[in-house]
Amino acid sequence: MPLRTRVQVSFGLLALGISTVLSVASWFVVSRYLLTQRVQTAVAETDLDRVSLEAGLREGTSSVTALIAGLPTNDASSSIVRVSGRWFGALPSRGPSGIPSGLLDAVESGSTATQRISVDGSLYLAVGAPLRPSGDVVLELFSLDDLDHTLSSMAVVLTVAAALTTGLGVGLGRWASRLALAPLGSFTTVVGAVAAGHLDARLEQVGDADLDPLARAFNATLAELEHRARVDSQFAVDVGHELRTPLTTMLNSMELITHRRSQLPESVREAVDLLAGDLGRFRVLVVDLLEISRHDAGEGLVLEPVDLGDLTRWCADRLVGRPITQVHARAGELVVAADKRRLERVVSNLVVNAQVHGRGCTAVRVLRSGAFIRIEVEDAGPGIDMSDRSRVFDRFARGVRRTPQPRSQGLGLGLAIVQRHVAAHGGLVLVEEGIGGGARFVVELPVH
Repeated sequence: MPLRTRVQVSFGLLALGISTVLSVASWFVVSRYLLTQRVQTAVAETDLDRVSLEAGLREGTSSVTALIAGLPTNDASSSIVRVSGRWFGALPSRGPSGIPSGLLDAVESGSTATQRISVDGSLYLAVGAPLRPSGDVVLELFSLDDLDHTLSSMAVVLTVAAALTTGLGVGLGRWASRLALAPLGSFTTVVGAVAAGHLDARLEQVGDADLDPLARAFNATLAELEHRARVDSQFAVDVGHELRTPLTTMLNSMELITHRRSQLPESVREAVDLLAGDLGRFRVLVVDLLEISRHDAGEGLVLEPVDLGDLTRWCADRLVGRPITQVHARAGELVVAADKRRLERVVSNLVVNAQVHGRGCTAVRVLRSGAFIRIEVEDAGPGIDMSDRSRVFDRFARGVRRTPQPRSQGLGLGLAIVQRHVAAHGGLVLVEEGIGGGARFVVELPVH
C-alpha cells in the first residue's frame, strides 16, 4: 500500500476510533441521564397519586374506581390499585398475574419500587408504592416508547456524526499526506533526474529546520559527484586526444607495412595481420570513448533541421549494402530540430549491432507514433531475454543473448552511445521482440 494511502487510512481509522468512543460515551451518559430523569418523574407522579388515593380512601366518600379516575396526574398509561385484596383500574392484558412478583414484594415491604416491564410488546416503567396505613398497593405504568424513540434518534445521529468524522479524517489525512510528502516528491524528482544523468539537479531548500539540513547534505553530495564525474570525463577526453596522435602514427605505419606485406617474411605476416586487427579495434575504442566522454562532460547538441527519413535511409542502406529502409507515409519528409551527427551515429550503431551481433539486419523502419517518431531496427538473431534488455545499454556490455555463441568482437560501447545520444534529444531507446523472433531496437524521439 502506498505511503500516502497508509497516512489517509491511519487518519481515517483514528477519526473513526475517536468518534466511536465519543459517540458511545455520549449515548451512554445521555441515555442514563434521560432514564434517571424519567424514573424520578414517574416516582414523583406516583407518589402524588398515592397521597391522593390515601386521602380519598380515608374519607370513604368515593369508590376506588372514581378515585382512580380523579388522580391528579395523567402521564401514566395505566393506574392499578389493590384494596382489600381486590384489584381496580385498567389492568394489563395478562391481568394481575402480569405484575412482576419481585415488584409487588418490594412494595408490600413498605418501599416505593420501580421496574421496566414489557406489556403487549411495548416497554413500560412500572412504579409501585404502598398505601398507608392499610398496606394496600398502587401501581402505575409509564410508557417508555418516547424515551426509546429519543435514544434511537440519538443513536442514528451519533452514527452519522461518526461516519462524517471518519470522512473528515480521511480528507484531513489526504491533505496532511500531501503537505508532509511534498518534500519526498521533490526528492524523488531530483533522484530520478540524477538517475537519468542530470547531475546538476538539486533539492530546493524550503526553510524547514528538519528538511533543509538533509537538502544541503544531499546537494553537497550531488555537487561532489558532479565534480568527480566532470573530472573523470575530462580526463577521458584528454587521454583520448593524447592517444590520437600516436594512434594516427601507428595506423599510418601499419598501412605502410600492409602495402608492403608481400615483401615480409612468411613468419612475420601473421603477426602483422593480428596487429592490424587490434589497431583497428583500438581506433574504434578511442573514438567511442571520446564520444561518450564528450557526452558525460556535458557537450551540448548542435541543432539543425534534419529529415529523419532521409538520414535513416542513407545510413542504413549504405551499411547493409542494399535498400532496406522503409519510411512510412506519416513520417516521410518529417523535419525535426536535432543534432545530425549524433543521430547518424545512433542509426549506424544500431545497424552495425544488428549486422555483427544479430546475424544480419532484416528491417529498418521510420514511422510516426503519436507525438513521437520511431526508428526500428530488427535483426535475425536469437533475440534478447527480458531480464537482459536493460543491461545491453550498459558500457562494455557484451554477449547478452538468449543462446550461447562465441564471444563478441565488439567493445560494448555502441549501444551505450546510442542511449546517451537519444537521451540528449529527450527520447527513449528500448528493446522489443521482432517479428521473426529476433531483437528489435526502437528509438522514440519527440517530434517537437
